[in-house]
Amino acid sequence: MSAPLAGVVVVSLEAAISAPFATRQLADLGATVVKVERPEGDFARHYDEVMDGESAFFAWANRGKQSVRLDVKQSAGRDLLLALIAGCDVFVHNLSPRAAVSLGVDAEHLMDRYPHLIAGEISGYGPTGPRAGDKAYDLAIQAEAGVFSVTGDEQMSKVGFSVADICAGMYLLSGVLAALVRRERTGEGAAVRVAMLDALAEWMSAPLYNTVYGGAQPPRTGRRHHAIAPYGTFRLSDDSVVLIAVQSDGEWCSLAEHLLQDPALGQDPRFASNAARVANVVELEAIIADCLGRIDPVAALDRLRQGRIAVARVNDLRGVWEHEQLRTRDRFIEVDSPSGVLQMLAAPFDISGWQPPAGRIPALDEHDPASIESIRERGVGR
Repeated sequence: MSAPLAGVVVVSLEAAISAPFATRQLADLGATVVKVERPEGDFARHYDEVMDGESAFFAWANRGKQSVRLDVKQSAGRDLLLALIAGCDVFVHNLSPRAAVSLGVDAEHLMDRYPHLIAGEISGYGPTGPRAGDKAYDLAIQAEAGVFSVTGDEQMSKVGFSVADICAGMYLLSGVLAALVRRERTGEGAAVRVAMLDALAEWMSAPLYNTVYGGAQPPRTGRRHHAIAPYGTFRLSDDSVVLIAVQSDGEWCSLAEHLLQDPALGQDPRFASNAARVANVVELEAIIADCLGRIDPVAALDRLRQGRIAVARVNDLRGVWEHEQLRTRDRFIEVDSPSGVLQMLAAPFDISGWQPPAGRIPALDEHDPASIESIRERGVGR
């Protein structure tokens, strides 16, 4: 079978993570993605050099694309960009709203000029409103969206990966795919706009609604869930750490019977409901920790599995790299790069009859000029 997006041409004026992450998924799905880079290249190329000279951030967000270097601040570069946009199916950028308007590549302008186009854009705060012109990076949006306020323990913390960028990128991907489906049915192009703040605020909805309707900010609870118990990390007798998760009163009764070997605790008024367990979480966790500290780790895990209780190792990143589930299921691929062949995680798409390609990580401006011309020629006929 052919790739789901075979024949779809994407041009992206992008940098850093949010838009590149979205367009990498489009490339994984078979689209031809032309990455337009500033003369010095996407600055994410230089975040680090840990992957045999390549940046881990750039390699992750840009494999499978073709690179074109254009100075869009100059008229010749801007004219070539507009010619490429005229010939593509999808155009994506993550410029500031002001910069997009000044270049004439904002979604509203492009939709008037190219009715066939899917014009996607990611901004920090959206194109209007009092914060529209503010610079927006991942941690700034985490701060604005309340992520810091619910992460950490006594001291607030960020999330340890680019959650705002990834969140916005995935909403842009979803919007672009939906717009392509609609265009296939109706012939209509579309503007697809995603504000990073909007996207991450949506992901924060449960604690947000709890605060507004419950009357209090959820506390930061570090290694444990703030609203479900027991649901957090515990140390086994060999000093390894696992996460144990109970989601219902029935599961709590099973844990009491199988792990703690005290079925009466399942009906103890201190722990019989989730609300009671949360209210008495310190006492609850002390009972579980005491049990785990007294028994063999293998026996502890066996008891949890016999009770059908969710348990997970708390892996460091080397543990993830060597994870038996990822390795057994061949979730790693060999990817070509300017520095040589790199091992990377495969795209997580699993679509029958088709295998996502192991696309190359492009060097700056390595795209074949003949391919650029073919995109421009598509625009001439439209």
